[in-house]
Amino acid sequence: MLIIYTGNGKGKTSACVGQAIRAYGHGFKVAFAQFMKRSVDAGEQMFLKELLKDNFIAGGMGFFYTNKKISQDTKNKHHDAAKDVLNWAKQHLETINMLILDEAIYALGANLISKAELEEIIELCTAKQVHLVLSGRNTPDWLIEKADLVSSIEELKHPYQKGIKAQQGIEF
Repeated sequence: MLIIYTGNGKGKTSACVGQAIRAYGHGFKVAFAQFMKRSVDAGEQMFLKELLKDNFIAGGMGFFYTNKKISQDTKNKHHDAAKDVLNWAKQHLETINMLILDEAIYALGANLISKAELEEIIELCTAKQVHLVLSGRNTPDWLIEKADLVSSIEELKHPYQKGIKAQQGIEF
């Protein structure tokens, strides 16, 4: 099954973590990768590292802002990190029932991974009967059509609109 959590609201990663816990509770072997987040011990990272051990990776270099001018060297580092996450995911496909690629759609939109690379991982998961969960904003139509389940998380209100900074245990 291909599952997507998308939309502009907060909670896509939380939905991925919830899906991982549900599957793990039913005996699934779960691998969970984060594309954009560095391993900086965000709350979910500490939990997932403890639960999944070597089946968890936060392989990103931090958020990649496509609307800001950044050096080619920085772009290359983000691109290489995304490729490393994809390779890590492929290496785990033989031993798992569910693969969660948090922020993969964001990486796709930022051109850190290609449509062909994402289609390849979808095909590999289908062939190996591994459930695949993807998250990120601005999911392209072709991916929505391919998915079995798509949930859109929309923001109605957020504390940053009042100038409240990100809170530990809430946003990270």
